[in-house]
Amino acid sequence: MHAEAVEVCLFTDGEERRLPLTGRTHGVWHGHLDGVTHGQRYGLRAHGPWEPARGHRYNPAKLLLDPYARAIDGHISWGPAVFAHEVDGETWLPLDGRAFEGGAAIPNDEDSAADVPHGVVVAPPQADLSLQPKVSWPETVIYEAHVRGLTMRHPKVPADERGTYAALGHPAVVEHLTRLGVTTLELLPIHAIGDEPALVRRGLRNYWGYSTLSFFAPEPRYATAAARKAGPDAVIVELAQAIRTLHEAGIEVVLDVVYNHTAEGGVEGPMFSLRGLDAATYYRLDSRGRDLDVTGTGGTLDFRNAWTVRLALDSLRYWVTAFGVDGFWFDLATTPARGTAGFEPDHPFLVALRTDPVLSRVKLIAEPWDVGHHGWRTGQFPAPFSEWNDRFRDDVRTFWLADAAETRRHEGVLGHGVRHLATRLAGSADFFSWSASLDAAPRTPTASVNFVTAHDGFTLADLTAYERTQTEATGDGGAAGADDNRAWNHGVEGETNDAHVLSARRRSMRALLGTLLLATGVPMITAGDELGRTQHGNNNAYCLDDETSWLDWGDDRPDQPEQLERWRQDLLATTAALLRWRRELTALRQDRFFAGRAVHTDGTTDLGWFAADGTLMDHDRWHDASLRTLQMFLYDPTPRGSVLIVLHAGDEPVPLTLPPTPWARSFHLLWDSAFEHPDDVPHVTTPAGGGVVVAERSVRLYRALR
Repeated sequence: MHAEAVEVCLFTDGEERRLPLTGRTHGVWHGHLDGVTHGQRYGLRAHGPWEPARGHRYNPAKLLLDPYARAIDGHISWGPAVFAHEVDGETWLPLDGRAFEGGAAIPNDEDSAADVPHGVVVAPPQADLSLQPKVSWPETVIYEAHVRGLTMRHPKVPADERGTYAALGHPAVVEHLTRLGVTTLELLPIHAIGDEPALVRRGLRNYWGYSTLSFFAPEPRYATAAARKAGPDAVIVELAQAIRTLHEAGIEVVLDVVYNHTAEGGVEGPMFSLRGLDAATYYRLDSRGRDLDVTGTGGTLDFRNAWTVRLALDSLRYWVTAFGVDGFWFDLATTPARGTAGFEPDHPFLVALRTDPVLSRVKLIAEPWDVGHHGWRTGQFPAPFSEWNDRFRDDVRTFWLADAAETRRHEGVLGHGVRHLATRLAGSADFFSWSASLDAAPRTPTASVNFVTAHDGFTLADLTAYERTQTEATGDGGAAGADDNRAWNHGVEGETNDAHVLSARRRSMRALLGTLLLATGVPMITAGDELGRTQHGNNNAYCLDDETSWLDWGDDRPDQPEQLERWRQDLLATTAALLRWRRELTALRQDRFFAGRAVHTDGTTDLGWFAADGTLMDHDRWHDASLRTLQMFLYDPTPRGSVLIVLHAGDEPVPLTLPPTPWARSFHLLWDSAFEHPDDVPHVTTPAGGGVVVAERSVRLYRALR
């Protein structure tokens, strides 16, 4: 909107031809170029004022990536040329610090065309949307994974395909996902990535990919070497085929997307695209041209501007129609929902997503926070959004791990009881049963995406083995990871050969998995947790593209078959068994909140809470901080559909009385986390009101027979 002229630069055999755009409508430059064909490499150059205090840093020496480019070619060659202002040749910091305090910056006139990726004209694919599995929210089980991390060490995937889009569709990977029972593969960002200067200086890269260079082009580094050599078209085809293969297997694909900031970072950062085209429009800046940063990375996009909103919507729509993706997880979703005064549940961007004829039909998941003022907004996104439920994560970890650690270390500490845990198990109605939106559209328990671990934080195994973060490998002095892990090392920090400690850790892992996969809401598993994956205590491996972050699938030596350690096989079998029970028992897949409704004339309700003695929970027990045992009865109208979930986090076995009649006639044991393998569980039946002994730190699942 503020550019005085824009040129399209066509690159052929190393030669650059510049063609000015001649039309300008409502501040947007446009034109038609004859003779541009498939495969053409191109970029843009923008002319305009150099006024950093107003947010303008127009510099025609910098080749700019078309924000709508469907493919890219080349990579960033880091050096002074990619910055619009003069920088130190070694640190890449501004030579004139006043430039970023509202002063007069020093422009850099070094041409960047040879140092930045170019856009490529390609024919995008056209997805067959009839193949989309369209899994309902109550049936959804999300599996969060990284393209490279998921398959880099998979012994059944050919070496030249490991860590690529092609590997996502390999039969061995598809078989694992279907055997496990997940319905939806959520991929960390696959939009083209721009590594941050600080990482490049340390010889690292942004492995997670939350640093977007292009909102339309897929990241080339995730394609096979053969596809990269063949060109951008082959990269696109490889990704499209992988998604199609997953769809044919009944598995959805959801993408992590980052519309809160870009790879250009803060105002001291490089110039790749939006900053050179119109920083004052696309970025959130103050009256002196400085960052208004609510993401912690700089380069916060400004969704108060219609052109920013349009760019994001066009990008999202493209990924659905071209590749057939089934939904999106929005990183730091509070940021694109910020207006002038802060977060707005009826922000134009959110309204557009909910009403768009394409995007309103796919899964929309918010990470409901950012680092800005009043950034934490869990439960405040409107339907049909679902949200990551960080309170579920914290309360479940506290019940099974943090309270156990504290009570062992400090005599007299009581813990937090079972009140918060119960709320999470029942779907977190305190956050999701209401709507902050003006239209007051009703929400359901599936608005809560329940998780115990995610890509950001300890793995499941590390939650039980470490209490202190181990992030030295990131090269930033160990300052990368959060300290509020609510973990418990079971008496020994890190690796150990102590059989008792290892057994206790496995017991806690099974209890955590059981709580996650039996709770009301939508469960999310982090890739590798079902295999006992460790990052050796690193809870923020965002820049480690190595064995730290890659899944260990077992022995990958060519002279030996794949073989997981026995305890890892057992954990995999446990996860699959829990998901099988979740599929078979509709009581575990509630699509509305419990209301304490009487479902029989005898007074039994749709949800019943019982103490260890088999009597209903009362006010005093709910507020008893020492309580470590809880029974949850879930009613289902089918004769064999109601279930009972027993959770006991105490250090010793506990005698327990099952709920009496008329809640059920008897209870049939389906699963007990005290057993390493689900096949070892004795499927005994106990009459209602009967007594059993529940092992320490364990979860049980019963079928309630009426």
